[in-house]
Amino acid sequence: MSKMTISGDSYMINSKKVFRGIGIDDSDIEKVADFAYKMCFGEGHHRNHRTGGTLERGAAEKFCNTFQGKLAEICLLRAFSAAGLECAEPNFDIYGEGIWDDTDLVVAGKTVSVKSAAYFSNLLLLECADYDDSGNYLPNLVAGGTASYDYYVLVRISPDIKSIFKRERMMWLDNISREDVMRVINSEDWKYDVGGCINHRMLVDMIRCKYIIPKDALLNGSTRMDAANYYVQAGDMAGLEKLIEALRR
Repeated sequence: MSKMTISGDSYMINSKKVFRGIGIDDSDIEKVADFAYKMCFGEGHHRNHRTGGTLERGAAEKFCNTFQGKLAEICLLRAFSAAGLECAEPNFDIYGEGIWDDTDLVVAGKTVSVKSAAYFSNLLLLECADYDDSGNYLPNLVAGGTASYDYYVLVRISPDIKSIFKRERMMWLDNISREDVMRVINSEDWKYDVGGCINHRMLVDMIRCKYIIPKDALLNGSTRMDAANYYVQAGDMAGLEKLIEALRR
């Protein structure tokens, strides 16, 4: 793994991977959008800010995060299934405050944490405050759930849902009709790719070697970090084929 280039308080990516989009089935888009709408504009609940972060997130931004995250899970499920691997469907239950799904996917008996990002991203980011030195995910450790994952996978989604909501002047709204949300979602051609993956040992190495972008640092000279994050660059991660090989063993 390579560290990012640092200039002052700016952290620059130097190990990239080209986005190679794969089409997403319309029925999966519909299912994920319906789930995200219920979670963020209906009876569900998502926290208002990141662990260690200070920026408040409104309902529309929560929708964007939920849509992208759950879409990444189902895309990776489809990829595993196409490779002949046994994998249960992602959880689409609608949870209230204080309850969350502690594992994204379980495939071939291994736990997989899926991290979503926009298509132009080249970083797998994990919030520092969420992990201890052994790579345990603290919110689940405290709650008695799955605290240690076998693999972490970066799934990139195109187009960028947040840019679309900003373009439509919907990003800062807390009340949007389902019809308006679906109109915007259905007007786009959705694609994904797997930006890369790491195993638990690599996560522990990241933590030990302090692969960290600090809170308030500038990512690529423009994006201010709301919280400190561990990182690994896409160009340094194994591809989907290597992960499938490992899961078949």
